[in-house]
This record gives sequence, structure tokens and C-alpha cells, in this order.
Amino acid sequence: MQEILDAILAEQFSEISGLDLPDHYRGVTVHADEADMFKGMATRDKDPRKSLHLDDVATPELGPGEAIVAVMASAINYNTVWTSIFEPMSTFGFLKRYGRMSELTKRHDLPYHVVGSDLAGVVLRTGPGVNRWKAGDQVVAHCLSVELESPDGHNDTMMDPEQRIWGFETNFGGLAELALVKSNQLMPKPAHLTWEEAASPGLVNSTAYRQLVSRNGAGMKQGDTVLIWGASGGLGSYATQFALNGGATPVCVVSSPEKAAICRKMGAELIIDRSAEGYRFWKDEQTQDPSEWKRFGGRIRELTGGDDPDIVFEHPGRETFGASVYVARKGGTIVTCASTSGYMHEFDNRYLWMNLKRIVGSHFANYRESWEANRLIAKGLIHPTLSKVYPLADTGQAAMDVHTNSHQGKVGVLALAPREGLGVTDPELRERHLEGINRFRGI
Repeated sequence: MQEILDAILAEQFSEISGLDLPDHYRGVTVHADEADMFKGMATRDKDPRKSLHLDDVATPELGPGEAIVAVMASAINYNTVWTSIFEPMSTFGFLKRYGRMSELTKRHDLPYHVVGSDLAGVVLRTGPGVNRWKAGDQVVAHCLSVELESPDGHNDTMMDPEQRIWGFETNFGGLAELALVKSNQLMPKPAHLTWEEAASPGLVNSTAYRQLVSRNGAGMKQGDTVLIWGASGGLGSYATQFALNGGATPVCVVSSPEKAAICRKMGAELIIDRSAEGYRFWKDEQTQDPSEWKRFGGRIRELTGGDDPDIVFEHPGRETFGASVYVARKGGTIVTCASTSGYMHEFDNRYLWMNLKRIVGSHFANYRESWEANRLIAKGLIHPTLSKVYPLADTGQAAMDVHTNSHQGKVGVLALAPREGLGVTDPELRERHLEGINRFRGI
């Protein structure tokens, strides 16, 4: 592993193919025999630092259409939090089902799960049938894993019946020194970014692109008013950038003055601090408060000069969904994913059906959407939202930050990279965009 790292740090990428592939590597795992460790505990009390382990694991067999990547850096997504607290279910059920598909997929059904759905690194080996990528290529990976043996996925690969999220519903994820990916997960690493910066957009950037911009999501157009919940967070910070970059007007909902300041740094002007303004959409656990929906809608109109949102970018879920349906304009779209505050949404259907609104479910992104989202990063039109970086050994704390919402933007993790700041191959482009790249750092 050290020889591989030395070659990467020396930018001797042409020599990578001649180096031996290690038979073991360090990866962040959860263990099947600990899946009940938090049983009976409230979600907020479950601690990823207790369930995430840094283990020495065997390098998996390389199959057709696959690649093994030396991971320089990765990042934390909410799916790693779900994995670490075994909610809403243990991911070992996903691995067992995948393992039953074929002799090759049996590799994934193990008593440990190497987690993580982001990476930036260098290709070490490719399997039979891989032509576009070769050892030494500097890459990032998106997290869509598909088989594409069914016709259902050939118009939109997200519709493949065997669609999975790599590192969550498959093994050998990106929070590790090595990762196993399908070759159609790979994309060129943006040359002006460091390893940790390049690793951080993947999942959330692609998710936000499909959810907001793609015709498979809300199909945002110039002039749209877009209400964005959690506008400074992992998903929302990219939605805010896409809205601004695409000629729409974001209305950014945040929960503190500090988060409002981040949105202003991105260029947003219309901001609602829901904590300062005291919105309480639920009277109690069972009863929502429509008068608060109305007050919230009035505040949006006040900011926009009378416009209701054409699009509501929804991901908190249960806590906010009733308000989201209410405030969307007649004929508007509520596009939803994640539901981090709860999956069981409740809303007053009169405001949906009588006003011809649409609810659109959105889940990650297909390869084309991910490629386009990454291309915008590579061109310097959209920037990473990396705020803090941990070493691989402290992944549990990084996940805890996300679990407790004590972070901003994205939390990165160094894998093989010995320190931050490495991997830039286009310093001129970086210099032009340095302020945007660093907006979230240290916050």
C-alpha cells in the first residue's frame, strides 16, 4: 500500500499498473453481530462512534466491468449514519439479498460491511470489459450501482430493478483505503480540487442535480422561485448553488444566523431563519398547525414580492412536509427525498389536489445526471461545500457530527491521503475559484 501511495504522491500515475495489489486494506466497517447494539434506544442517543470500526479487511475479487480504486479521500453522507445506527434497518439484509443474485455478488455478503458512498482516488485495476478507464486514472465515483440486465433501466438507470446505492446497499465502500466500484460509477476528478474537496460533492451534488434540475426531478427553469429547506446543509447547499447558477431565485430556509450567513456567501438574498422566527409546524406529535403553514407562506410572499414557490426542495420529511405542500404555488412541484426527520409524511390533500400540485419522488441520480453534476464542479460553476476533514480513524466522530447536525455542508474523511491540500493539478483554475471553494471551511 505504501508503494501505491508513494507513486500517487509523486504523480507517477503511469507506474501504478506495475505495482502489486495489496491483499488486505483498512476499511471502516459495521459488524453483523452488533446489529442489535442500540436496540431500545432513541435514535438521537445512538452513537456511530461505538458501531463504526476501522478494520483490516480482505481485498475483494475483481469482476467484469469493475475497478479497484485507491481511495485518497471520502466523505460522510446520511446513509452512513443510518448504517451506523442500524436504522431504519440493518444493511446486512441488503448485502444478503445482493449476495443471492450470483456467484460474483456473493462477495458482498459478509459479516462486516465496508461503508461509504463517496470517493476520490486513483484506479489501480480494472476488470474484463473495462475500456474507458485504466490504472493511474484520477477519478471520483458516484454511488449508483446497477446491473442493467432488465429493460426497465435502459431509459433511466435509476429504474433498474437491481439499482443499489454503493457502500450502503453494497459492500466495499469508499470509507477505506481501497474500494470496489463498477466502472460506470467512475468520473474524472476535477483537476482544480484537492482529494478531500473532490470527494465531498459526489452523492449530494448528484442527488440535488436530479432532484432540482433534471427532467426526472423538478425540471427547474430560469425565473423559478425555489424554496430550499436546510439550504446550507449537505443537500441544500448544492440546491442553492444550482438555483443561483440556473437563473432561479432560491428562498433559503435555515436554522441559525450562522447558516444564513453561509447562504449569503453563496449569493442568496432571500433567507428565512426558522428558529429565529419561531415556526412550529406541529402542535404535538400527532397534530400539525395549519396556522403556522399560513404564517410561513406569508413570509415567503413577503420576501418574494408575492410569489409562491414554483418548486419546494424537500428532504427533512415529516417535520416540514405539510408546510411544503401548503406553500407551493398552484401547479407547483414538491420534490422529495431522504426524510431525515421521519418517513411518515402527513399533509392536507386539499391543498394538493385542488391546486393541481405535484409530489415527485427523487432518489440519487443516473450516470448521465451524475456526470453532468460533476462536470459543473470541474468547470468551477458549482463548488464543494466541505467544512471539516477527519482522518479515517476518526470516521465515527465524523458520522456523529452529521448525526447530531453539528456540521455545515459536507464532512470529509482522509483515507490514503496523508494530509489535506494534495491532488491539485490545475492550480490556475483553483486560484480563480478559491473563495468559492473555501466558503464552508472552518464553519
